[in-house]
Amino acid sequence: MSALISVIPIVLLIVLMMGFKVSGYKSAIVTLIVTVLLALFAVPHMGIIPEKFSEASIYGITFWSVIEGFLKACFPIILIIICAIFSYNILCETKEIETIKTQFIQMTSDKGLLVLLLTWGLGGVLEGMAGFGTAVAIPAAILIGLGFKPMFSAVICLIANTVAVGFGAVGLPATTLANQVAAEGVASPEMLCEVATFIIIQLALMFYITPFLILMMTDRKKIVKNITLALFVGTFSIIVQFCCAHFIGPETPAILGSVAAIIAMLIYNKLFIHDESPADEVKVEKKHFGLSKTLKAWSVYGLIIFFILISSKIVPSINTLLNKTLVTQFDMPVVGNTFKFGWLSNAGLMIFLGAVIGGLIQGLSFGKLMKILGKTTINLQKTVVTICCLVAMAMLMNNTGMTNDIAKGLVALTGAAFPFFAPLIGSIGTFVTGSATNANILFGKLQATAAGDLGLVNQGTFFGVPGSETNWLAAANCAGSEGGKLLSPQSIAIATAACDMEGQDGDIMRKTMPFAIFWILMNGLMVFLGLHVF
Repeated sequence: MSALISVIPIVLLIVLMMGFKVSGYKSAIVTLIVTVLLALFAVPHMGIIPEKFSEASIYGITFWSVIEGFLKACFPIILIIICAIFSYNILCETKEIETIKTQFIQMTSDKGLLVLLLTWGLGGVLEGMAGFGTAVAIPAAILIGLGFKPMFSAVICLIANTVAVGFGAVGLPATTLANQVAAEGVASPEMLCEVATFIIIQLALMFYITPFLILMMTDRKKIVKNITLALFVGTFSIIVQFCCAHFIGPETPAILGSVAAIIAMLIYNKLFIHDESPADEVKVEKKHFGLSKTLKAWSVYGLIIFFILISSKIVPSINTLLNKTLVTQFDMPVVGNTFKFGWLSNAGLMIFLGAVIGGLIQGLSFGKLMKILGKTTINLQKTVVTICCLVAMAMLMNNTGMTNDIAKGLVALTGAAFPFFAPLIGSIGTFVTGSATNANILFGKLQATAAGDLGLVNQGTFFGVPGSETNWLAAANCAGSEGGKLLSPQSIAIATAACDMEGQDGDIMRKTMPFAIFWILMNGLMVFLGLHVF
């Protein structure tokens, strides 16, 4: 009975968003209010409050849990989101995004390779840098501009925008997951690398399957080329992303992995594709861009990558200095958790610096840049409210024992088979909220708690990589959340808007449903095999 009461906030969020079509921010506000009421008036009678809070007032636990949630939502989640979208808006203001688009279009005459470049390559870079729909909207709009059908453009961009999602917006989903699972609420650099590496391993097969499906959907006649190109590009991608995750952390796998994939595609194009005329669907106007024009167009993203890399563990001296300078840290009353935020070491600052300097290079004044930042912040106010409410709800459920109670109920229901269903939970979170970050906020701690209930608290070796069993199961939430992105109403809404397909959301969902189901099943299999076989 207590587990059924504890799950009310999650069910309510699903019902409001899916059943009654209530907007995300309104659903989040209502759900947070209901969670607070349950914490104040139901939880004390359920006997599920953690022992460390047994002597504390439920009013104090509730109040400080919400405050803690708001703080963690703002620093660094919302900060990163605002800066990431700010960087993209600068490119739109300077029109340099058109240069980037055109350069991709002129890279190859092969239809399949062109679509893969735009969706898997450029889409992956956009997801890694900004996320939040840019990886669907921009490639889809370009494909339609090239003559591809709107339905094809929408569906194929949604399918392509999966593997990179866990490391979108400079690794925000994976970083959030690690912080949710960490005992002190702030993951160590070593834990961040471990969780990121596990996510890559669990997605390993999809690095090959997804490019192959994209190529087959584009051109079914060239099966041999599609297989070899998918293997070639997938191998480049997974090697680079694994190294980034293992040695740097979750900030760069999607960005550098997608850049590696683009390089691999260009190498393949140079070696194996010769003198092919452009496909009938493709309309290309040849333009020449010099080195200075190219560097100017890519200055924003190039500088962001540069700042992220030099502040990472690749440069230990700078990384150590930043992590120890201007750090806000204090213990939260009653709940006892420690809030910690580095003003110089966070990814949000690196994105901001790259965006501002790049914007100045592209000809904008500092005043104009600040106006763009202000407009970006205002446009994201509903997103800010949504994330604040969801993080506060997650912290309140964790501190009052509700998350732990749900985990025990799920473990009791599925038993030893729970690892197979772990990615499905992450998919549900993304389906409901439209965000892998929010899915990890909602269910990341639940996965770790379930691991403890199953006795998965030891060190192990997963497909040859050592690490914690708990972190392996938690990583399944992020890996699985990417499958839910295919069916998320928010993602599909972005696709319909970009492709001018208002009212066809259901048609798009029906076309992406088989791939989403396949994705979730493959992830479940990888998680289960990692724990029990490899």
